[in-house]
Amino acid sequence: MLQAYKYRPKDWIEPLSGPICMEIKFHMPRPKSHYRAGKRSYMLKDNSPVYHTKTPDLSNLIKFVEDALQGVNGFYKDDSQIVELRASKRYSQTHNPRTEIIIDEYYR
Repeated sequence: MLQAYKYRPKDWIEPLSGPICMEIKFHMPRPKSHYRAGKRSYMLKDNSPVYHTKTPDLSNLIKFVEDALQGVNGFYKDDSQIVELRASKRYSQTHNPRTEIIIDEYYR
Protein backbone atom coordinates (compact mmCIF):
# COMPACT_ATOMS: atom_id res chain seq x y z
CA MET A 1 0.00 0.00 0.00
CA LEU A 2 2.80 2.43 0.83
CA GLN A 3 4.34 1.91 -2.62
CA ALA A 4 1.00 2.73 -4.24
CA TYR A 5 0.83 6.10 -2.46
CA LYS A 6 3.94 7.27 -4.29
CA TYR A 7 2.04 7.10 -7.57
CA ARG A 8 -1.31 8.59 -6.70
CA PRO A 9 -2.35 11.87 -8.30
CA LYS A 10 -1.03 15.02 -6.64
CA ASP A 11 -4.56 16.41 -6.23
CA TRP A 12 -5.83 13.25 -4.47
CA ILE A 13 -8.17 14.23 -1.65
CA GLU A 14 -10.29 11.26 -0.61
CA PRO A 15 -11.17 7.74 -1.75
CA LEU A 16 -13.45 7.32 -4.76
CA SER A 17 -17.03 6.59 -3.73
CA GLY A 18 -18.76 5.62 -6.99
CA PRO A 19 -18.41 2.76 -9.46
CA ILE A 20 -14.83 1.94 -10.49
CA CYS A 21 -13.11 0.39 -13.50
CA MET A 22 -9.77 -1.26 -12.70
CA GLU A 23 -6.99 -2.70 -14.83
CA ILE A 24 -4.20 -4.74 -13.22
CA LYS A 25 -1.11 -6.08 -14.98
CA PHE A 26 1.14 -8.40 -13.02
CA HIS A 27 4.65 -8.63 -14.47
CA MET A 28 6.18 -11.65 -12.75
CA PRO A 29 9.92 -12.35 -12.37
CA ARG A 30 11.41 -14.88 -14.78
CA PRO A 31 13.32 -17.93 -13.52
CA LYS A 32 16.94 -18.38 -14.65
CA SER A 33 15.87 -21.34 -16.78
CA HIS A 34 14.23 -18.89 -19.23
CA TYR A 35 17.60 -17.35 -20.10
CA ARG A 36 20.44 -18.54 -22.30
CA ALA A 37 23.84 -19.51 -20.94
CA GLY A 38 27.30 -18.05 -21.53
CA LYS A 39 27.92 -14.75 -23.29
CA ARG A 40 24.22 -14.32 -24.06
CA SER A 41 22.95 -15.10 -20.57
CA TYR A 42 21.02 -11.82 -20.61
CA MET A 43 18.87 -13.04 -23.57
CA LEU A 44 15.71 -15.10 -23.30
CA LYS A 45 15.56 -18.53 -24.88
CA ASP A 46 13.36 -18.76 -27.97
CA ASN A 47 10.95 -21.12 -26.19
CA SER A 48 10.52 -18.98 -23.07
CA PRO A 49 6.83 -18.59 -22.21
CA VAL A 50 5.08 -15.21 -22.19
CA TYR A 51 2.37 -16.06 -19.68
CA HIS A 52 2.97 -16.97 -16.05
CA THR A 53 0.95 -20.15 -15.44
CA LYS A 54 2.34 -21.00 -11.99
CA THR A 55 1.21 -19.95 -8.54
CA PRO A 56 0.16 -17.52 -7.27
CA ASP A 57 -3.22 -17.68 -8.97
CA LEU A 58 -4.40 -14.58 -10.79
CA SER A 59 -7.57 -14.46 -8.67
CA ASN A 60 -5.51 -14.40 -5.45
CA LEU A 61 -3.30 -11.61 -6.76
CA ILE A 62 -6.36 -9.59 -7.75
CA LYS A 63 -7.95 -10.00 -4.32
CA PHE A 64 -4.73 -8.88 -2.62
CA VAL A 65 -4.65 -5.68 -4.70
CA GLU A 66 -8.36 -4.99 -4.20
CA ASP A 67 -8.04 -5.32 -0.43
CA ALA A 68 -4.78 -3.36 -0.20
CA LEU A 69 -6.12 -0.30 -2.03
CA GLN A 70 -9.41 0.11 -0.16
CA GLY A 71 -10.33 1.71 3.13
CA VAL A 72 -10.28 5.08 4.80
CA ASN A 73 -6.83 6.01 3.49
CA GLY A 74 -7.15 3.98 0.29
CA PHE A 75 -7.98 4.73 -3.29
CA TYR A 76 -11.64 3.70 -2.93
CA LYS A 77 -13.97 3.00 -0.02
CA ASP A 78 -14.76 -0.67 -0.73
CA ASP A 79 -13.78 -3.22 -3.35
CA SER A 80 -17.49 -3.82 -4.04
CA GLN A 81 -17.33 -0.54 -6.03
CA ILE A 82 -15.33 -2.30 -8.76
CA VAL A 83 -17.79 -2.91 -11.59
CA GLU A 84 -15.33 -3.63 -14.38
CA LEU A 85 -11.99 -5.41 -14.08
CA ARG A 86 -9.28 -6.42 -16.54
CA ALA A 87 -6.29 -8.38 -15.29
CA SER A 88 -3.33 -10.25 -16.71
CA LYS A 89 -0.38 -12.20 -15.34
CA ARG A 90 2.68 -12.60 -17.53
CA TYR A 91 6.42 -12.79 -17.24
CA SER A 92 8.23 -9.48 -17.25
CA GLN A 93 9.91 -8.79 -20.59
CA THR A 94 12.44 -6.66 -18.77
CA HIS A 95 14.27 -7.35 -15.54
CA ASN A 96 11.65 -5.28 -13.76
CA PRO A 97 8.91 -7.38 -12.09
CA ARG A 98 6.08 -5.10 -11.05
CA THR A 99 2.35 -4.58 -10.77
CA GLU A 100 0.69 -1.87 -12.85
CA ILE A 101 -2.72 -0.66 -11.71
CA ILE A 102 -5.08 1.79 -13.37
CA ILE A 103 -8.13 2.91 -11.39
CA ASP A 104 -10.75 5.12 -12.95
CA GLU A 105 -14.26 6.22 -12.16
CA TYR A 106 -16.72 4.26 -14.26
CA TYR A 107 -18.74 6.33 -16.69
CA ARG A 108 -21.42 4.99 -19.03
